[in-house]
Amino acid sequence: MDNANPETPPLSGKEIYQKICHNIEKVMKGQSAAIRKLLSAFASGGHVLLEDYPGTGKTTLAKALAFSVDVTFKRIQFTPDLLPSDILGVSMLDPNARTFHFHEGPIFAHIVLADEINRASPRTQSGLLEAMAEFQVSIDGNLRKLKDPFFVIATQNPVESRGTYPLPEAQMDRFALQFSLGYISPEEEINLLSDQIQQHPIDTIQPCVDLQHIITLKQQVKQIRISEELKRYLVDIVNATRSAEGVQLGASPRASITLMKISQALALFDGYEFVTPEHIQELAVSVIAHRLVMEPQARFSGKTAESVIEDILKSVPVPT
Repeated sequence: MDNANPETPPLSGKEIYQKICHNIEKVMKGQSAAIRKLLSAFASGGHVLLEDYPGTGKTTLAKALAFSVDVTFKRIQFTPDLLPSDILGVSMLDPNARTFHFHEGPIFAHIVLADEINRASPRTQSGLLEAMAEFQVSIDGNLRKLKDPFFVIATQNPVESRGTYPLPEAQMDRFALQFSLGYISPEEEINLLSDQIQQHPIDTIQPCVDLQHIITLKQQVKQIRISEELKRYLVDIVNATRSAEGVQLGASPRASITLMKISQALALFDGYEFVTPEHIQELAVSVIAHRLVMEPQARFSGKTAESVIEDILKSVPVPT
């Protein structure tokens, strides 16, 4: 791993991104755009909701990121009988010492995969709210800080409704991005078959960066400049959702903050020292659409939150 030799020059944020991206691409064929989205959230301190059909590689993508970084990783399979204590942890009595000792749950990891999050009850889902927003949990009256970095990747299946509990708007707003992977091309699928004749590529992936690299990456994202004109442009896009036709509930200021941070990450990945309008436009749909609540009549007529954002991007003037 780089930086083991004190004489080795430190990696830039762009180089760290490229190393992780290249490592994940060994496993995820034909998913460069999805990897870029995932890493933009990871580098900017947000969380990701992957919503796609079974077998498209949602869990594999999360594992590929976790195995590419030398940090702790936990996977939680959400089910209807899962309790908040199964995620957060529980205090257990030590009969010999006659004291309670807290046993940490899987939430106390750097990267947490919440698989099929919509299968858990609202009570259990709410156990993630404070953790995702405040990077801490309240247990037995005590505040316990989570690890830094702390990154949640949640998945859900959009085609099954039996035994599921739709995520409430408050929890949807906690996710920086929501996106799908989609199906890969037939040629890439053939390569996928060839790669898995002997074993799954995920079994051979090794960490390519460590915790210090991730800290450096996140620090450099914060140093990317964004002009006052682009801040205004960004806010105008988000503000337009609050009065858009067919939208019952528009995006909150949290969407503006997230879009700014995501844009900074994209600029760093591209080797820029400042944000451009293209960086804001690139992931505006993935950042904002899942936060909107559409009016029933608009939904029945086929209007989607994604189409609303696309129309707004066409109508809001771009700073020169």
